[in-house]
Amino acid sequence: MSTDHAAQPTEVVSVNGLDISCLTSPTISDSSLPLAICVHGFPDSAHTWRMLIPRLEQAGFRVAAPFLRGYAPSAVPADGAYQVAASAMDVVGLHEHFGGDSRAVIIGHDWGAPITYTAASHEPDRWANVVGLAVPPGAAFAAAFLTSTDQLKKSWYMFFFQSGLADLVVPSNDLAFIDMLWHDWSPGYDATEDLALLKPSLRDPANLTAALGFYRAALGDGYIDPALEAVQAKAQDVPKQPTLYLHGTNDGGIGSEVAESARSMVGSNVTIEIIDNTGHFLHLEDPDNVNARIVGFLS
Repeated sequence: MSTDHAAQPTEVVSVNGLDISCLTSPTISDSSLPLAICVHGFPDSAHTWRMLIPRLEQAGFRVAAPFLRGYAPSAVPADGAYQVAASAMDVVGLHEHFGGDSRAVIIGHDWGAPITYTAASHEPDRWANVVGLAVPPGAAFAAAFLTSTDQLKKSWYMFFFQSGLADLVVPSNDLAFIDMLWHDWSPGYDATEDLALLKPSLRDPANLTAALGFYRAALGDGYIDPALEAVQAKAQDVPKQPTLYLHGTNDGGIGSEVAESARSMVGSNVTIEIIDNTGHFLHLEDPDNVNARIVGFLS
């Protein structure tokens, strides 16, 4: 396992009227290099990319990894907009800010994956390549809700988050609920370091409400910005760019059978690889292997 956990500089960028904090590579200001944007999911933070960032830099990229809107130290949006389209437009804004050109690439894990697919589909000329982890492109995950009771059972937390009870249960005992999710989704993986890095992004009640807001916008009564209707319509599109999708065999949150089912729903531009002996946080469980696949694909 890679041991390069060096902290990256944090840059605050004003995007769509919101201050978004990013971990960046030291090369971020070198516009001669292609831009890579790495988008985290739940329950996680930009620190999830701490081992990929230096690998991408070594491969000739400059890198920005934002903390999603509402995740500290990024700002909490006043309008409570947490639909996928809102974060996709944040990513587009970061591309604009850092001066990304058509060589830019976008990488997303968990919620970051559909955010990535949406941004890549909404403004395809911005992105040369796309990488997704843990949530497949297209309609496979949505279809699993209708056809797989096993996946429905794995997704119980998404429905629990619609209840006000979640606002009391999830933060208790220093976010022990989050510990449980990591344990269940990546069986056998010691997430001690990861949990210590991500919990500061969620401990404040406003930040936790924001994180749950992503689920409430998707399945419940969370605010949906009508101005983002056209962008949101792209959320289940399969990107047209060369796309790499990686999924762990032991993923306890989204079964690998969902990833397998996606093969029939994507075109030849999408490569789907199932990574043995990894769970939901596959890029942290087997970083040398997973990051090499990502860098190899992008290079």
